[in-house]
Amino acid sequence: MKKYILIITSFILFIGCDIDLKPESSLTYNGFWDTEEAVRSAHVGIYSTIRNYNYTLWRMGELRSDIWGGPTLESPSDLNLIDNNINVSNAPFTDWAQFYKLMHYINDFIKNAPKVTFKNENEKNHLLGQVYGIRAYIYFSMLKAWGDIPITTEPINGVDILALQKPRSPKTEVMTQIKSDLEQSLDYFGNDNNLWLNTKIYWSKAATLTLKGEAYLWSGVVLGSGETDFLQAKIALESISGFSLVPYTNLWGADNESNNEFIFTIDYQRGQASNFYSNFTSRAVDIHNETTGGLWDANGTTLIDFVVNGGNRYGPSEKILSLIDDTNDARRGNFIRIYTNNAGHIPFDNNGYVGAILTKFLGNVGSDGLRENYNNIPIYRYADVLLLLAEAKNHLNEDPSAEINAVRQRAYGANFPGYQFTNGSKTENTNHILNERLKEFIGEGKRWWDLVRAGGNYVYDEIPTLNASDSHKIYYPISESMIAKDPILEQTEGYEN
Repeated sequence: MKKYILIITSFILFIGCDIDLKPESSLTYNGFWDTEEAVRSAHVGIYSTIRNYNYTLWRMGELRSDIWGGPTLESPSDLNLIDNNINVSNAPFTDWAQFYKLMHYINDFIKNAPKVTFKNENEKNHLLGQVYGIRAYIYFSMLKAWGDIPITTEPINGVDILALQKPRSPKTEVMTQIKSDLEQSLDYFGNDNNLWLNTKIYWSKAATLTLKGEAYLWSGVVLGSGETDFLQAKIALESISGFSLVPYTNLWGADNESNNEFIFTIDYQRGQASNFYSNFTSRAVDIHNETTGGLWDANGTTLIDFVVNGGNRYGPSEKILSLIDDTNDARRGNFIRIYTNNAGHIPFDNNGYVGAILTKFLGNVGSDGLRENYNNIPIYRYADVLLLLAEAKNHLNEDPSAEINAVRQRAYGANFPGYQFTNGSKTENTNHILNERLKEFIGEGKRWWDLVRAGGNYVYDEIPTLNASDSHKIYYPISESMIAKDPILEQTEGYEN
């Protein structure tokens, strides 16, 4: 008997997940979708599941870029991704990174929630607006990662093996699905710009509009749709309201999660889950080495009393440390640079440099004296809106100065007068926007996508481990075992031999 494609393989894996969502027939409990309370429970369960994918989404969008690859205090992680050492035999994120597990829950919700009567139908519409937006986001993430992917918009309602087999749909068809979901999301939200339960941990109309801006920019450049999509991106991004930039130091940490800049965040809480940024700190044994007298930061200050509780698996590249070395730029503080001597190292140098700690998501020190990583992680924030809008304007031959300067003014504060951006050629503007996004979103899983979305040779010019002859590596291969399980699947273009 033929083995079925990964969707059903994924289903077998996820029926044991901790969300109590049981689909129909032999895979579904028919009575589940009978009440408003059940719909609300399924809605919360989708967000709990999304959180399990956040590290994967981050690794996909960050590690292949030019941010990481520097020294670490421990053995580094994900070197194949950092070095772009990608081929069929070591295909990353196999089985579509298990995204079809999440897609089943989303499709089940979209199919069944509309049938349930709510006391307030506007609340049901808001929930559907959220879930359609999330489906667009997951399909967009998969499109960026693999290009052609199977499209499934129905929950798994049986075990008909042949019916579950699906070929990879062309990128343009996947984008059509994404655009359709975006419009469905906006239709359900209507004029409702409110945040669900007044918190950023749920999707919102603003999140859908931000995603629409990013997706239409991708479509315009990478898929060649051009000016029509650039205009749609601009319209979507300009219609976002109710958010603003806040002082950079007020963005980070559990105490600042309700800031007015975050649009959509992944929720982490004690007793539920901690985030993955402990991998960017250090072990106490590395920092508090009494034999060597400890380590120092770039100011020559000892780190002997600095509280850590994690590992040091990802090291920033020299390129990024040099790019954000300006002491007038608040974003310089995103890293604590670690040295074996207290000589002081401003500007940055390699004399005794051994690694760095990412401070953006450092977490708080709890009552037990240990550092805790429960701060929420933003997927979209208003700085993203501004710099995506700058991209759209630049593609339309409009002046992106206002948006770029808003982000720069926040970064440089009182020193901003020496850092104003002045509109230049389209190429000059693109370079400035890319550099601004690089500095602004360090550690937020965006740089690789930014470079690919810029088009041209930017991704090859900026990433030392990639060149134009590796153009097929823009997308991930699928594993040989995936094709063996489902002969309908074809290998990603360029990886066939």
